[in-house]
Amino acid sequence: MKSIYRAALAALAMMLSVAVTPASAQGTIKLAYTDPLSGAFAQVGDANLKMWSYLIDYINSKGGAAGRKFELVPFDNKSQPADALLALKSATDQNMPFIVQCSGSNIAAALIEAIDKHNTRNPDNRIIYINCGAVATELTNEKCSFWHFRFDLNVAQKAEVLVRALPKNITKVYLINQDYLFGQSVQRDVKAFLKQVRPDVQVVGDELIPLGKIQDFSPYITKVKASGAQALLSGNWGPDINLLLKAGFDAGVDLRYYTFYAHLAGGPTTIGPAGDGKVYSVMPNSENLPVEKGLKDADEFIQGFHKANPGMKFDFSSVGFRTILEYLQEAINKTGSVDPTKIAFALEGMKRKDLFNYDTMMRKEDHQVIMEYMVGQLSKGTKYDSEGTGLGWKVSAIVEGKDLMQPTSCIMRRPAK
Repeated sequence: MKSIYRAALAALAMMLSVAVTPASAQGTIKLAYTDPLSGAFAQVGDANLKMWSYLIDYINSKGGAAGRKFELVPFDNKSQPADALLALKSATDQNMPFIVQCSGSNIAAALIEAIDKHNTRNPDNRIIYINCGAVATELTNEKCSFWHFRFDLNVAQKAEVLVRALPKNITKVYLINQDYLFGQSVQRDVKAFLKQVRPDVQVVGDELIPLGKIQDFSPYITKVKASGAQALLSGNWGPDINLLLKAGFDAGVDLRYYTFYAHLAGGPTTIGPAGDGKVYSVMPNSENLPVEKGLKDADEFIQGFHKANPGMKFDFSSVGFRTILEYLQEAINKTGSVDPTKIAFALEGMKRKDLFNYDTMMRKEDHQVIMEYMVGQLSKGTKYDSEGTGLGWKVSAIVEGKDLMQPTSCIMRRPAK
């Protein structure tokens, strides 16, 4: 009798597994998201998480991809490569097809290496790395990978945008950058483009600082002032740029600040009214860009973020995350699959218009996105201010993607289709 009962249970379990397998296969499309959600750089990671959540809700409201919804699964990497690798392990254990990471080129380098090894060893459980902000130039050059797609400009491209934005009357600059892969890339590439584009500019100071360790930048500002520099150029991000700018304004130094990331969460608040007209940032978009271009739909979409997140003071500065999801949506619809190998081949060479009607392309040779970028100037008189400061990012310059087609040294190794 017991054997009959066990047989019946086994048969029932088999029937249930057959019944639920198609449903589970048609579940959400999961994106593991790993960024600093605690620690010194948590403000940046948390802002990214909120922007991602808004955009995923938007894409899902438009049907998702292949009839399925996207789901973001966050993992706190505490700005540590080891914790990011733990997030990767969790993602692959759950057969997630994508992992997303935006902050920290040291973390990006670790992910690229680990994903290459994992995908080689596990052809039936591969994963694609979607890079939304780790921008060391090497990552799509000598460290390039078939499984890595960067949806932000690399340092060399941003350096070109920044250097071309320097006015002719600035001939002495001081460089302060973080001492790790990204900061070293900024240091190298900014100096290379100064030599190439502005050979009249003299670098009167050049320093690397420990990442996230300095609380008082006033000694550095003292050295900048003594050097006679007219402008401070920095790729610092998070507290390392906010505290640097605060020290400069507290000291009352007559400087212009050309940055990569002063526009990120907390930057405008730190700068305050003293920064009017003095701070520039290389950025993918400004909330005032649609106003200046007369793009009503884009304006409404960006302001929709604030309506969905009342009380959030930071700018919606990463509208490009929507472009990422639209690329994934198109690739999934095109292939009818979330198989990472099929998606990776579908993404190569893909072209799309972004929210601002600019051309974008995922370059096949190195998996580096080609897109427009702008330089914003923090100043009064804009429709939208930043973080309640009364100052907003107005467009100082725009460089289209076609003018940022820098060469690549990537030698891409592709799997069989």
